[in-house]
Amino acid sequence: MNVVLRNRPAALIVAYWAATAVIFLAFMGSGIALLAGARPMVEGMAHLGYPVYVLPLLGAWKVLGALAVAGPRLPLVKEWAYAGIMFDLTGAITSRLAVGDTGMDAVLPAIFMVAAIASWALRPAERRLTFAPQAA
Repeated sequence: MNVVLRNRPAALIVAYWAATAVIFLAFMGSGIALLAGARPMVEGMAHLGYPVYVLPLLGAWKVLGALAVAGPRLPLVKEWAYAGIMFDLTGAITSRLAVGDTGMDAVLPAIFMVAAIASWALRPAERRLTFAPQAA
């Protein structure tokens, strides 16, 4: 792994981890809040028209997705996690626009989408599904 990292510019490594940290913190935080049934999350989901029983399911998937994206190995799980993150964020944008929300309510998920795309695009080779270690 050190050989792979030595061949990458430091700026790309920093950009990858910054974008990944944003996604990790956003999804871990909101996932925990959903699992805990935090009042703002319950009210927000009700505003969007979602039933309360969706909260723990969505919360569990968000926590697992955050862990998968930030954790080592398991490239296939990471691909599914990134896909789930994009489904969640596009759903958030669509839901906000469908109920007439504007401004940061719809823009914030779009900003997180940019971070998720950056994290996915900048991930190192050993975190990609197509990574094949070379024989020594």
